[in-house]
Amino acid sequence: MSRLGKRPIAIPEKTEVTVADNSVTVKGPLGELKMAYNPVIEIKLEDGNVVLVPTKESIQANALWGTYSSIIRSMTEGVNKEFETILIFEGVGFKAAVEGKDVVLNVGFSHSVKLEIPEGVKAEVVKDKINITGIDKQAVNQFAAVIRATKKPEPYKGKGIRYSDEIVRRKEGKKTV
Repeated sequence: MSRLGKRPIAIPEKTEVTVADNSVTVKGPLGELKMAYNPVIEIKLEDGNVVLVPTKESIQANALWGTYSSIIRSMTEGVNKEFETILIFEGVGFKAAVEGKDVVLNVGFSHSVKLEIPEGVKAEVVKDKINITGIDKQAVNQFAAVIRATKKPEPYKGKGIRYSDEIVRRKEGKKTV
């Protein structure tokens, strides 16, 4: 039984949710998001709420129940207010720039790393930070994870790319005798 799946999802004002042909479409002031779903979960609209009910008792249905509930909840939030993830650069000479549809990273390699910005995601560089915004939570966080994976923060000096709310645990270096 899913605790998230049991709770109905309230539909905010100026937001329109439609369910048809095993897909859910959410329209709002910032855009439109669409998701296909497995028919082991039945999605209904009742009294301004989205209600999810498993059609049969199975492990797959229980797993998807909470997952779909969480995804639809983030879709309704995203079309009303953009999601934002902030990445911070730490290190001498570490910098980033947005060039057209690419983010160019200089993070201590002999070459610069070019990453293409996905559709529906915006990236902005401010000093030693990258702000990634968009209405699709999965796309925003996936792109942030791809950027972070190019140079993860190391535990000795803390150099690398990290999330703004991430705490890098520091290790003690070698001791001289």
